[in-house]
Amino acid sequence: MSLTIVGLNHQTAPVAVRERLAVSQQDLPAALLSLFHADGIDEALILSTCNRTEIYAVGAPEHIIAWLAQFHHLPVADFREYLYIYQENQCVRHAFRVSCGLDSMVLGEPQILGQLKDAIRAAQDCGTLNSSLNMLFQRTLSVAKEIRTKTDVGGQSVSMAAASVKLAEQIFPKISDLNVLFIGAGEMIELIATHFAAKRPKLTTIANRTVANAVALAEKLDCRANAVALDRLPEIMPQYDVVIASTASPLPIVGKGVVEAALKKRRYTPMFLLDMAVPRDIEPQVAELSDAFLYTVDDMTDIVNMGKEARQKAAKNAEVLIEQSVTAFIEWQKSRQTVPLIRRLRDDAEKSRQFVLANAMRQLAKGTPPEEVLERLSVQLTNKLLHAPTKALNPNAFDEDNLTDAVSKIYHLYEDEE
Repeated sequence: MSLTIVGLNHQTAPVAVRERLAVSQQDLPAALLSLFHADGIDEALILSTCNRTEIYAVGAPEHIIAWLAQFHHLPVADFREYLYIYQENQCVRHAFRVSCGLDSMVLGEPQILGQLKDAIRAAQDCGTLNSSLNMLFQRTLSVAKEIRTKTDVGGQSVSMAAASVKLAEQIFPKISDLNVLFIGAGEMIELIATHFAAKRPKLTTIANRTVANAVALAEKLDCRANAVALDRLPEIMPQYDVVIASTASPLPIVGKGVVEAALKKRRYTPMFLLDMAVPRDIEPQVAELSDAFLYTVDDMTDIVNMGKEARQKAAKNAEVLIEQSVTAFIEWQKSRQTVPLIRRLRDDAEKSRQFVLANAMRQLAKGTPPEEVLERLSVQLTNKLLHAPTKALNPNAFDEDNLTDAVSKIYHLYEDEE
């Protein structure tokens, strides 16, 4: 079975589709084990972020697609048109490009490398990686480091976190005059909250299901921040001009009714809402409210593309390095595949040697002259070593021309003729 990637991302599928195939961190171990034990799958890794869900496996694409449908309880027809499938060389190339940020919404962004490392660690913990994917990802991490060292593909990159501040500043003149509410306490919220904290908001609050995690994040920020329980959202929402959500919840946390009630209490003062989660944390119907400005990760494109032209020039150099790395990896992989064959060949030759040696020792013990024993030993060893290739070269051998050429190269027969 071959290396295979089946996935969808921000380029092939809208967020409404991506969220239906997303795998949360909470569900990841169960998903990995389910995939690993599915028919036709030998190894597995799942990379699921706000912009992509990709299955890396040793197996057939149709088996992976069938698993996606079964795990998410969806008909294949609902998502097949959004999928891309890569195998062997294409699979290696895509893995390298993803790790370097060349396939990201923000060209060259570094966050994807950390997300890939987390995905590798999760697969290792679940025991779903074996030799093929282990070799691929060891080389993938090495290529990512090399490209970030040798090129400026990540230079002038506007991260999602920085872009969220720029987006808010398009609606409100000064962040320092605003009350900002963050829903969630994970890595994405921490990154965004750090950027907002640098602008010194008037009020900053972290709302999270586990209050202790919200408190820990609030203490990290370079501004005064509060921490509250998630169930207080309907009560506190009217206070905030900016609401940014990114949790692992499978269902929306903020409904249209909650925002509508908050706007009414705010006397319809505009509210900026940014939903960075996939699946979404904020009901899409919130966008129907005239004073609610709701954005998702797919709305960030124009902002994150700032400085893209310079990064694209660097990306061309990165693509050259990737092609060289793909070729080197494939050649190395082929060389590794011959190791078991060489080992078996040597083992077989050693068995033949031991057999004729034992026979020779018995003849010597019986008093047979050494010269006669050596003659018999050399003939027996020659016959044993040449029996298999001679038999393979009979006129009925499969693909006789190629086999003849291979044997000639192995035994340097052409060189003797020359």
